[in-house]
Amino acid sequence: MLARLEEKNASSFTGFILLAFSDRPQLELVLFVVLLIFYIFTLLGNTTIIALSHLDPHLHTPMYFFLSNLSFLDLCYTTSIVPQLLVNLRGINKSISFGGCVVQLYISLGLGGTECILLGVMAFDRYVAVCRPLHYTVIMPPHLCALMASASWFIGFANSLLQTVLIFLLPLCGRNKLDHFFCEVPALLKLACVDTSINESEIFFVVVFILLIPVAFIMFSYGGIVRAILRIKSAAGQRKAFGTCGSHLTVVTLFYGTAIYAYLQRNNNYSQDQGKFIALFYTIVTPMINPLIYTLRNKDVKGAMKNVLWNGHDSR
Repeated sequence: MLARLEEKNASSFTGFILLAFSDRPQLELVLFVVLLIFYIFTLLGNTTIIALSHLDPHLHTPMYFFLSNLSFLDLCYTTSIVPQLLVNLRGINKSISFGGCVVQLYISLGLGGTECILLGVMAFDRYVAVCRPLHYTVIMPPHLCALMASASWFIGFANSLLQTVLIFLLPLCGRNKLDHFFCEVPALLKLACVDTSINESEIFFVVVFILLIPVAFIMFSYGGIVRAILRIKSAAGQRKAFGTCGSHLTVVTLFYGTAIYAYLQRNNNYSQDQGKFIALFYTIVTPMINPLIYTLRNKDVKGAMKNVLWNGHDSR
C-alpha cells in the first residue's frame, strides 16, 4: 500500500518540508527547551503509571488496566511526534520523507482515535464502579476489559488506515511545504491541488463518530454517576466517589475540548498558527499532565507508589 501511495504522489518530490515555527526563529529555542522538558516528564510519568499498575496488586483492577493502556498510548503518541519536532526546531534540515510522513500520520491518527474511544470505555468503567458497585467485578471481568481495550485499538487504527490512504491519494501537484510541525490531516488537505470538499465531509463524519459519539456516551455515563453520588447520604462517600471520577473527567475535558475545537473548526475561521498551538496542547501537553492528574488526585496511585518504593528499600 505504501509503495502505491509513493508511486501516486511522490514522483515529483522525495518528502515534505515541515515549516513548523520557522517563521518565528526567536521562538524555536524556547520551544525546544520547553518541549524537551515536557517530553522527559511525559516519559517518566506515564512509565511510572504503567509500572505501578503492574507491580502493585491493589491496582490490578479494570480502572488501572485501562489507565495503563492510556499511559502506554500517550507514550507512543508523543514519541511519534516530539522527536521529529525537536530535530526540526534545532536542525537545519526540516524535511520528513514521504514514507515517514505516511507512517507518522498513520500512527498519530491511530493513537488519537484509540484514545477517544478508550476514554469512553473508561467512563463506562467508572459508571459501573459508582452505580453498580456490588456487581462491578461481575460486569467488568478481565476478559471483557481486554476485549474493550482491544476494540478501542482496532477501531482507532482501522480508521487511521482509511484516513491515511484517502489523504495520500489526493494529488499534491508537487506541493511539499507543510505548514505544521507534524503530518496531520487538516494541514495535508491544504496541500491538495483539487477540490477537497468530499474529503472534508468524510472527515467530519469520522470526527462525529470518533469524537462526538464517545463524548455523548461520556456525558450520559457521568449523568448517571452524578445522580448516584447525590443519592449517597455520607459526605465522605460523596467525596470518595467524586475523587474516583474527577481525574478521568479532567483528562476527558482537556483532550476532547482541544481535539474537537481543532477538527471541527472551519478553515476560514481557523488560522494555521492557532492550529499549531492547539495541536501542541493535545499532542504534548495533555499526555504530560495526565499522569500528574491521576497521581495528585488519586490516593490509590500515591499509596501504590509508597508501597513500591518502601518495598524496594526494604529489599535492599
